[in-house]
Amino acid sequence: MLERKDQLLLRELQRDSRLSMQQLAQRVGISSSAAWRRVRSLEERGVIDRYAVMVNPKKAGFGLSSMTLVSLARHEEKNVENFVREVGRHSEVLECFATSGEADFHLRVVVEDMDAYNAFLDDFIFRLPGVSQVRSNIVLKEIKADTALPFK
Repeated sequence: MLERKDQLLLRELQRDSRLSMQQLAQRVGISSSAAWRRVRSLEERGVIDRYAVMVNPKKAGFGLSSMTLVSLARHEEKNVENFVREVGRHSEVLECFATSGEADFHLRVVVEDMDAYNAFLDDFIFRLPGVSQVRSNIVLKEIKADTALPFK
């Protein structure tokens, strides 16, 4: 479990990772040097994985988002490894989860439009060995999209 000050630092960094160390320290109520040491420790321990910019997909030209559920015919190790490797190479796949239940993998896919999504399926997903079923749930409206963990 993380110390309270580390949780507060993470909460503030999730809100705005462009804060200066002085601003961050003021918001958490510690010195700049203490904030710097704690943030560096969080980075070194892998708690802070990376820093990123959140881009509005529609304003950037990515008008179609899909939750794509993929089932494999057999769970042969080589098919699973190949699927995972190939999914990692496709930038259209923003997230991929191995899941229990309805499908083996849930992918969040973002592309320009329906033609691009059809090409993604035809040229990539349908050609992967071992894929037995693909179900697409097209996102009609984004209700909530957040990346911040719920630190209090």
